[in-house]
Amino acid sequence: MTDPRPVFILVRPQMGENIGAAARAMLNFGLDRMRLVAPRDGWPNPRAVAMASGAAGQVLDRAGVFGDLPGAIGDCDFVFATTARGRELTKPIHTPESAMAHARALIGQGARVGVLFGPERAGLENEDVSRANAIITVPVNPGFPSLNLAQAVLLTGYEWMRGQSDAPPVDPGLAGADMASRIEIEKLGDHFEERLDAAGFFFPPGKAPNMKLNLRNMWSRMPFTRADVQTLHGILRKLSRQG
Repeated sequence: MTDPRPVFILVRPQMGENIGAAARAMLNFGLDRMRLVAPRDGWPNPRAVAMASGAAGQVLDRAGVFGDLPGAIGDCDFVFATTARGRELTKPIHTPESAMAHARALIGQGARVGVLFGPERAGLENEDVSRANAIITVPVNPGFPSLNLAQAVLLTGYEWMRGQSDAPPVDPGLAGADMASRIEIEKLGDHFEERLDAAGFFFPPGKAPNMKLNLRNMWSRMPFTRADVQTLHGILRKLSRQG
């Protein structure tokens, strides 16, 4: 059974105090599913435990630790990236309120939802954002848009809890469809890169990284079913045999 709550994923967090503060903010709003991607100071972190202060320590105790972002989102069906940047990547942009409303609708359909929060110094990188389906941007003072990690977690958690009493009905648009997981889409992207690289598509070499980033971003925007992914893998295998 799918957990009826999103998972909050802290990507390369730098300070244990901020991880602990994020855990407190999550538990304030009934959320306890935290994942950590490559925390700078390793894990466990005594400063995080001290900042979590009591009950919120349970969030840290259950936290999953991953070496990279693809691993952390591999079982998610839909991923939001919280960022004030990355708008050069074409993605739907939500406020925390609309994002959590959309998350509730997705979870109501059985989907697993993740929310990415970037490291304290500069936030998520474009490579991180490219793997998300949509962006969450907080409408703040444009002259000072930076939010502390725990503040971003708290705002998003607040909007999650605030809307619990009026969750939208299930959208039957893809009833019966088994949606592809993030790891399945990641592997599809790898397959495309492999075939396109062999065909000489990534030229000139200096433009290759940005071309690959744009392709990865495109895959993450599309609501693929598992059947879609299997079909595209089959097309690539057929084309490579006939090349």
